[in-house]
Amino acid sequence: MCQVVQPAQAEQLSYGDLNIAGHSPEFLVRRGLTLVPERRELFAGLCVEDNLRLGAYHRRGDRSGVLHDLETVYAIFPRLAERKRQHAGTMSGGEQQMLAVARAMMAKPRLLLLDEPSLGLAPLIVQEIFRVLEQLKRAGTTILVIEQNARIALKLADYGYVLETGKVVLGAAAGELAGNPRVQEAYLGLEDAGRA
Repeated sequence: MCQVVQPAQAEQLSYGDLNIAGHSPEFLVRRGLTLVPERRELFAGLCVEDNLRLGAYHRRGDRSGVLHDLETVYAIFPRLAERKRQHAGTMSGGEQQMLAVARAMMAKPRLLLLDEPSLGLAPLIVQEIFRVLEQLKRAGTTILVIEQNARIALKLADYGYVLETGKVVLGAAAGELAGNPRVQEAYLGLEDAGRA
């Protein structure tokens, strides 16, 4: 099945003082915005290291910085270091998600966008991905996560929004959302909201 993706229709989409509506992904990456898409969109026929280097493509004039960041990524995700010559398409889903996050890190984003980073992954891999996101957050990277696993997302977040059928129905500090009886019952799986 082929899916046709239509370009965003917004006339104004602000990032700082810049209107980014209608700009190419390359333009956005050069300005510090990087996306880890839901389906990861890796280059399956390329090895792990080549995928990582492509994440730093816009930094090709900074060879020593890219090499340093490769070593940093390998230290954070040792499994990627072990598999640096393996084709991305032959890796497990969890390893591919690690690679997608690491590739985004290679772009040195100021704003990292993630679409469903826990989708289809084993709980231990999800914990590992969110551990790395917490490290990035502490290092000063702003992170925007779209995530159905509300429990883990709220542990990472400072602020959260609840979307229902594409509309924002609630927005508050993460701790406030986690303590909201409606959120607890509908999204955190607590039958008795008073137990939180």
